[in-house]
Amino acid sequence: MQEASTKPYLIRALHEWCMDNGYTPHIVVTVDANTVVPAAHIHDGQITLNISPLATNRLAIGNDYIEFEARFSGVTEHLFVPVAAVAAIYARETGAGMGFEVVESQPYPGGQDGSPDAGPEAPRTPPPDGGGPDDPKPPRLKVVK
Repeated sequence: MQEASTKPYLIRALHEWCMDNGYTPHIVVTVDANTVVPAAHIHDGQITLNISPLATNRLAIGNDYIEFEARFSGVTEHLFVPVAAVAAIYARETGAGMGFEVVESQPYPGGQDGSPDAGPEAPRTPPPDGGGPDDPKPPRLKVVK
């Protein structure tokens, strides 16, 4: 049996450390085909996301995937990030954190236990006619530096 990666455990530990010290945890994600994030806010193939409890809803940092909901310009988006795509986690206030090697991520295997609505495709956009009330809105994100 292959040994489990330490990466998701370190991400969870640094997230907890940030919270215990009153810092705002951010992750830097290298976007690939298995990452579902707002496309408008990807810069140079990466996106930085605030994963504090005030910025997220239903945050789940698993061993293979990080999933949560976040609002971008008032629009709720479902984000799906493979742990393999996380390049770093750090505290916004101090910059303290850890960088990681980014490896090729695997598509979500599917199933009922929290698979993303859009799957591993590109981020969702509304149909040209505007869609119905349940259709997703165009993604909007404020860049945090």
